[in-house]
Amino acid sequence: MKVSRIKKKELVRFLFGGGSAVAVDYLMYHLLMAAGIGMDLAKMISFACGAAVGFVINKLWTFESAAFSKAEIIRYILLYSCTSLINSMINHAVLLLFPAELFGFLCATGVSTVLNFLGQKYFVFRK
Repeated sequence: MKVSRIKKKELVRFLFGGGSAVAVDYLMYHLLMAAGIGMDLAKMISFACGAAVGFVINKLWTFESAAFSKAEIIRYILLYSCTSLINSMINHAVLLLFPAELFGFLCATGVSTVLNFLGQKYFVFRK
């Protein structure tokens, strides 16, 4: 497999589109916690909502993968299943050390953002 270079356009689009997904994640996280759902479950559900938004944006706009592929969906679910667990564990660990929700959220989001970009570019939407 030849590894292609990271294109500036893809990175900028990923960050912009990812910002939309993170906004959904953040809003859902707080809504779910306000509704009485536990922190860990709320984070996993909110992350999944953000992931769904991210799939559409990144498939069609960031990586310009217009053709429908069941394999892409399966690879995306595999990637986001792994990064969801990593995201939740980092959020939980940071909150144990520092009782600051925003800081935990940002640490978890930062790590999963890097993993998701690389995973989508080289695994999910590979050409």
